[in-house]
Amino acid sequence: MKIGSSPDILLVTPPLTQVNTPYPATQVLKGFLSQRNLNVFQIDLGLELFLHLLTPENLKALFKIVREQPSDHTPAVLRTLKLEKVYLNTVLPVIRFLQNRDPTLAHRIVCEGFLPEGPRFDTLEEMDWAFGTLGIQDRARFTATLYLEDIADLVKNFISERFGFSRYAERLALSATWFKPIEDALQGPDTLLERLMLERLDHYLKTQKPDLVGFTIPFPGCLYSALKCGQFIKANYPSMSIMMGGGYISTELRDLKTPLMFKYTDFVSLDDGELPSLQIAKYLNGEVDQSELKRTFFIKEGNVRFSDNQELSDIPFSNSGVPDYRDLPLGQYLSILEIANPMHRLWSDGRWNKLTLAHGCYWKKCAFCDLNLDYISRFEAIPAKQLVDRIEKIIDQTGQSGFHFVDEAAPPHILLELAIEILKRGTVITWWTNIRFENRFSKGLCELLAASGCIAVSGGLETASDRLLQKMKKGVSVAQAARVANNLQNAGIMVHAYLMYGFPTQTNQETINALEVIRQFFHSGLIQSAFWHRFALTQHSPIGNQPEKYEIQVTDPEPGDFALNDLQFKDPLGAEHSLFSNGLNKAVYNYMHGIGLDYPMDFWFDFDAPATTVEPATIENYIQSTEKKEKERHRLLWLGSLPELSIQTKEKKGKVSKKYVLILNNRAEQRTVSVSEKTGAWLIKQLKATSPNHQDLITLSDWKNSYETSVKGNFSAFLKTDLWKLLTKNGLLLL
Repeated sequence: MKIGSSPDILLVTPPLTQVNTPYPATQVLKGFLSQRNLNVFQIDLGLELFLHLLTPENLKALFKIVREQPSDHTPAVLRTLKLEKVYLNTVLPVIRFLQNRDPTLAHRIVCEGFLPEGPRFDTLEEMDWAFGTLGIQDRARFTATLYLEDIADLVKNFISERFGFSRYAERLALSATWFKPIEDALQGPDTLLERLMLERLDHYLKTQKPDLVGFTIPFPGCLYSALKCGQFIKANYPSMSIMMGGGYISTELRDLKTPLMFKYTDFVSLDDGELPSLQIAKYLNGEVDQSELKRTFFIKEGNVRFSDNQELSDIPFSNSGVPDYRDLPLGQYLSILEIANPMHRLWSDGRWNKLTLAHGCYWKKCAFCDLNLDYISRFEAIPAKQLVDRIEKIIDQTGQSGFHFVDEAAPPHILLELAIEILKRGTVITWWTNIRFENRFSKGLCELLAASGCIAVSGGLETASDRLLQKMKKGVSVAQAARVANNLQNAGIMVHAYLMYGFPTQTNQETINALEVIRQFFHSGLIQSAFWHRFALTQHSPIGNQPEKYEIQVTDPEPGDFALNDLQFKDPLGAEHSLFSNGLNKAVYNYMHGIGLDYPMDFWFDFDAPATTVEPATIENYIQSTEKKEKERHRLLWLGSLPELSIQTKEKKGKVSKKYVLILNNRAEQRTVSVSEKTGAWLIKQLKATSPNHQDLITLSDWKNSYETSVKGNFSAFLKTDLWKLLTKNGLLLL
């Protein structure tokens, strides 16, 4: 590899992931490799394809193909074809609007007669209730999204059934034990989509002239397009080398055996990509040989070889560098609105900088999780100061202050110190992340997180069954999750719950009870959104390693030559889980819209489901039982402005009396409370020492000792005063 003025490495996110924000892998690699004096350029080929397709020229080509299809068109398709000119005239304005470049167009989009209305618009009347308070911009964004989904349906039905907004050819990669079906698909003629994708790739290959092209493959829906790109590069640019890695590769291809894979790539790397990529670059530059590659498959003498190179230690998380967003056209991402639910929309609406707070999982005990893999098992944290340094550098790069912290589960102690550092610096960000519903998310911590910019969290409530949560070693209970969600809601933080059904030995009754628990969570306002997924058994999880311990039987055939992760199994003690899929999803979808919260459980199912045995007030009772007693070990933090101690005088019958008043100013109002001179002076001193700018850790015990020494009062009695209540409502946190 020759280091020169043109980029040596082109990093590619292949179609399709998200259109509202870039997937973070290439930014992480660019940030790291650039530190090593390598020239790196990155592209989001999914966004490039999306925008290339949605031009008048290429939409015209799409309509031409639909017309020429030898099939009976439905009335909806025939109507769409008649509206071709309207689509061609409106597509670019709609794209500009969704890119936030033409917000005034919202007024026309919401008016009937501007956009052509296909089958997706049948849901619009049902959603009228959702937009009464959300405003014209949101309604227009939702309407424009329906318009794009109508076009996407046309692509899927007449160009490629593999197409989806955030995935491409996903089914080919799911449980792809053998490579032959993928190989057969790759030999077929290119579709319009693939031609457009390769046109955009070719543009960057010609302009950037890379020596090495790297593809991140985070999901099954990115594999086929990455291989298609590799096929194109091998045929047209044989001197370029290709590497592939990412989440899908690292979970599914750890036992890769087929040489056919290397018709489309030269290197396949596992786990964190920093060191494998660096070693590949060094190998191509003649600095190391193949045996020194790191966690990388390659082909040699017609056989697949693997170099682990365990002697070469991984890059510490603290040295991985700052993700680098340069090269990406951040202003061209689209904020689409697939659902009006305010929490659920965060995944597709808005441009979020993605950042990891720590490497790996601090809990790493869940029985269903891939604990054997490096991205879970190797936990590394860095100081809050370094994290906020990274945050501020990313804001400087992107001009955007929204962050999605993409940890498996953000550690509470890291979030606490991060929030304090953000407040100490006065850094203004908006952020959300994934958590575990554990007790450390107290009322005070949740208020601190909200003050630092947290607007939402997502967390695993899983089966919502204490027996099963204990069996899976989740480390939380339903009561605990309810209390944490209540703390978050009271702090103004939205909550999304990840839900699971089909866990080993889960019965019909437990599944119905889980739905009732979730109904009560919604009814009590503890969560804003949720999503069910079917339990999947993976070979890298404790259950996959010891299925007999969880009373299931693995039924998979012998491994093939390609992917292996999901395992098929029999659950002799469990329910017929597939019966519940539609009902569970239908119920939660309606709950997210505030519909059906008073319906009986059997309303959602097309079979005789059992009645729930969960008491109607279970979750409310859990919330009411929240522990409120202050403990001396609690850390104190004052987020308000420093109070003033004022003397007020009053004359009556020639006598002058005076009293001391403590004046507290928050952002909304001014509050006053009478205090003694000694108490007021003591309190101002304590609050100053308890602010985020103070370096020492101040606890309730410290306040107690100081109060009893300085004021000579009873601290327990002080905790029951109106003054204490006023302080805790206006910025004094117990952590």
